[in-house]
Amino acid sequence: MNESNDDTIETLLRRQFEGPVLDDGFSERVMRHLPLRRRRIAWPIWLGVLIGAAACWICLTNVPLLYVGWRDSLAGVLSPAVIGLWLAMAALSLLALGWGLVESRDR
Repeated sequence: MNESNDDTIETLLRRQFEGPVLDDGFSERVMRHLPLRRRRIAWPIWLGVLIGAAACWICLTNVPLLYVGWRDSLAGVLSPAVIGLWLAMAALSLLALGWGLVESRDR
């Protein structure tokens, strides 16, 4: 099935739906025997973020353009290094936003 047929199928099903299906409590018994949903553990995500940030910091410590851009930005000077730094931050933010939207659509 694809999304273009979903509305049509849902309309047909709702038109013929006469109420809940009687199952003599089968659904409730099944739900009682299912295991509880496990909580997601957050520490692996935060550890990955921390390791990624540290790796980026180590890789960028020898880039002079980063230092010049940061210095000029703090001084209020609009230089090509500052513009490049802002463009890089904007591009990475948009990339993270797009990735988050694509991942949330799958759920």
